[in-house]
Amino acid sequence: MSRLMIIPVTIATAMAVCVAALGATVTDLGPWYQALAKPDWNPPDVLFPIGWTLIYALITVAGITAWRAAPTSAAAEWVLGLFALNGFLNISWSLIFFRLQRPDWAFAEVIVLWLSILAMIVFCGRFSKSAAWLLVPYLAWVSFAAALNWAVVQLNAPFG
Repeated sequence: MSRLMIIPVTIATAMAVCVAALGATVTDLGPWYQALAKPDWNPPDVLFPIGWTLIYALITVAGITAWRAAPTSAAAEWVLGLFALNGFLNISWSLIFFRLQRPDWAFAEVIVLWLSILAMIVFCGRFSKSAAWLLVPYLAWVSFAAALNWAVVQLNAPFG
């Protein structure tokens, strides 16, 4: 790795770790979550941290790749902004679902999260196909999470 890339890679990795840590901090798998009815196809809880670790690694590489490939400084700023917004939405979903205990509201939020991932794929794909492809597993993962979120709402509503 060139010396020029050490700082952006370090910053991107630190930001991904911060988003992951904040998300993990607000995720409470305690009695409320355990008492929720879940669909038969709900994966074991142990798979979620493994999946998220892989997804965050891909997001980090995609962000660095897109930022480096951005044709202008304005495009690079858009990359940073889209990834920052997505990180905020990612943490917000966990906060709404687990801390506020509102899977119904979290489902509405996950749609916005999904759209933000799609926006990152479309925007980054204009100048970096590899960055866009690196984000596809994230979109798939959040699509699955949204379906699971919806199933939890259907099985447990009303909330609040």
